[in-house]
Amino acid sequence: MQRPDWDHYFMLQAEIAKLRSNCLTRHIGAVIVKDNRQIATGYNGTPPGIKNCFEGGCPRCIERVNGKIKSGEGLDRCLCTHAEANAIMQCALFGNAGSTKGATLYSTFAPCIECSKMAISVGISRIVVLTDYPEDGTGLLSNAKISLVRLDADKLKPWISQLYHDSNSNPAK
Repeated sequence: MQRPDWDHYFMLQAEIAKLRSNCLTRHIGAVIVKDNRQIATGYNGTPPGIKNCFEGGCPRCIERVNGKIKSGEGLDRCLCTHAEANAIMQCALFGNAGSTKGATLYSTFAPCIECSKMAISVGISRIVVLTDYPEDGTGLLSNAKISLVRLDADKLKPWISQLYHDSNSNPAK
């Protein structure tokens, strides 16, 4: 019997989390893990109580989709909260903020500078990503001695395929 290693297992969880994203331009998922236990999830999108991005909640994203601004421009006007920030805030919201010290953050996208600062501030010691981000906080994370690991997204495909295969070959009785 084969099982995914911990990094691939938790990155699969981040991939699932990104399915909840309501952002028009990118779907990102993140999970925070301590002692091989998932303590928080996050995805990018507008804050609770604000109209979803895909329903017109973020004017900046609408401008981006309509080609009025380029990728990376006007980020200070974006109403969407990043997946990593949502996961970190979830820890604070539910009272497990202290458990982030020494934790690992899994994100389907490398964290931006702001999310990197948050990760440093709450004591995250390791970050695992699938994809680079042009304005990421790689240098900042390196200065803070946070380990940054990049996984090969293709190595997730067999596990995703296995999920589909198992659901078709083992129907519930």
